[in-house]
Amino acid sequence: MSKNKINRFQPKPKIKKGDKVVVIRGSYKNRDKVRTVLEVIPEKNRVVVEDVNIVKKHVKPTNESPGGIKEKAAPINISNVMLVDPKSGEPTRVGRRMENGKLVRYAKKSGEIIQ
Repeated sequence: MSKNKINRFQPKPKIKKGDKVVVIRGSYKNRDKVRTVLEVIPEKNRVVVEDVNIVKKHVKPTNESPGGIKEKAAPINISNVMLVDPKSGEPTRVGRRMENGKLVRYAKKSGEIIQ
C-alpha cells in the first residue's frame, strides 16, 4: 500500500471549515485567542487556521498581478487545535450522537450541539 492512498478506515475529522478553535500546541499556542478554521485537509490530518503558521511566498510578476512577497497561512496538524464550546467559550472535545435521525456534533464539556 502506498503512502498517497487514504486509509480505508480513516476517522472523520471532528473540525470543519468555519469552526471556532484555539491553538493548544506549537509556537502559536494561545488558549485564550479564538480563531477561525479556513480549510480542512482530511487526507493529511491538517487544518489552515487564520493568523497561524504564516509563511512568505515569493510570487513572480505576471500581466495580471504584480510580483512580490505574499504572506499566507500554512496548514498545521489537526491535533494542535481544539474546538471552542459554544456555551462557555472554553476549549472542549467533540463527540457525535444521533438526534432526530441525524448525526450531530456536540461539545463534551456542556453537551451543547455544535452548528
